[in-house]
Amino acid sequence: MTNFLLVAGARLGAWAWDETAAELRAAGHAVHPLTLSGLAEKQGVPAGQQTHVQDIVDEVERLDLRDVVLVGHSYSGVPVGQAAERIGDRLTRIVFVDANVPVDGESFLSGWPSDHVRQEIADNGGFWPIVTADHYAGQGLTDEQISRIVNGSTPHPGATLTEPAVLTRPLGELPATYVKCLLDGDEPLDAVADLLKSERWERVDMDTGHWPMFSQPRELARILRESVMRP
Repeated sequence: MTNFLLVAGARLGAWAWDETAAELRAAGHAVHPLTLSGLAEKQGVPAGQQTHVQDIVDEVERLDLRDVVLVGHSYSGVPVGQAAERIGDRLTRIVFVDANVPVDGESFLSGWPSDHVRQEIADNGGFWPIVTADHYAGQGLTDEQISRIVNGSTPHPGATLTEPAVLTRPLGELPATYVKCLLDGDEPLDAVADLLKSERWERVDMDTGHWPMFSQPRELARILRESVMRP
C-alpha cells in the first residue's frame, strides 16, 4: 500500500488537503496530511526550516511508514526535499506541487525576488503575515475557495523561509514528479529546471493555479496516484 504524506505550503495546515486526501483514500491509498510546526493547530510552536524537515521525518518514523510518497506544495517542497533523502529506503517518490526545491546552502527565499518578504517578516515580529483575497485572484479559484484559504491561514514562521537547506546528495538522484500549475507561470524556477534534466524526474502540467488542492483536488489526486506507477 502506498502511503501519501501531504505537506501544504506557507500559512497552511493539514486541512488544506481535505478534498485531495478523500479522493486518494477512496482509491484505496493511505493518506497522512501533516501540519508543520508553528502553523494551523500547531501555532505557537517555535520553528525553523530544520524543524519542518524533522517534522516530516518524525511523522514517517512515528507511523512506521513504508512505500512513502512525500508530497510538498509551494514552500513545503524545501523541507520535503530534504526529508526525502533522510528517510532512506522508505521513500518511493517525491511529488513537488508547484513547489520550491531545496538547494544546499540556500534558503526558500533564494533564487527569486524576495526582499519584500524579508521586510514583511521583519515588520511582523518574525512571521510572514497572512495575505488578503486579492492575492489569490487569477489562480482558478472560486470566491468560496479563496475565502476558505484566507480564513484558514496562519502567519508563517519567518525563520523557516530564511534558513539554508542542508542536502547530502544531489536531489536529482531521487525519483520525483514536478507538477507545474500553468496559471502561476509556464516555467518553473531555475533550480527546478535544472533538476528536470535528470532521468529520474518528470514534469506534469496542470491547467490551474498555485493551489490545486483547492481548485482541482480530483485532478491532483489522479496525478498523485499515477506518480506511483512511474519507474
